[in-house]
Amino acid sequence: MRRALLAITGLAASTTALVVFKGSPGTSQVAQNLPTAQPVNPTPQDVEPSADPAVPGGAPTPSKTADAPVSPKPGKTTARPSSGTKTTKAPSAPRTTTKAPQSTTRRVLGDEVKNEYGYVRVQIVVSGNRIVDAVAVSLPSGGESDIHSGDVRSSYDGSGGQVVQKQNANLNTVSGATETSNSYKQSLRSAIEQAF
Repeated sequence: MRRALLAITGLAASTTALVVFKGSPGTSQVAQNLPTAQPVNPTPQDVEPSADPAVPGGAPTPSKTADAPVSPKPGKTTARPSSGTKTTKAPSAPRTTTKAPQSTTRRVLGDEVKNEYGYVRVQIVVSGNRIVDAVAVSLPSGGESDIHSGDVRSSYDGSGGQVVQKQNANLNTVSGATETSNSYKQSLRSAIEQAF
């Protein structure tokens, strides 16, 4: 019984090898030169032979493993992309620049304006196209001029002063400091003209 089982296993192995060799490209010549195995007629009690009418004596037909499909060689793919498909290139990442961005904030100094009490000069800070700060860098001083200059400073200067609020030189005149107010507006106009 063991001999019969070994004979069937050998027959199946040789048939499978023959099919693999025949199915591989470029090996048809090798497969043709291989000897064919003779069928063995085992009759073990556990195996029922299926009679083949073409074989005399009712010999069992070989296993259906010979008809199994042959798998492709490892590492090769058989699927091919259809000719109608288009491949698109993935968008590339935007380029980064190593150049530091330039600051859009700049300081602009207005002309120095002289009046009967002294000199007035205004500086503005511009960010983009807006005035974000203003300061009087020089105002008349001494005596009553200190008081009037302080009033002008508190009304016009800073990020919350009239200059930033109005974004122009059309400021309200400070009461009691008309000369200093007018000189401030004149210096401010020259700074705005330079900035814009």
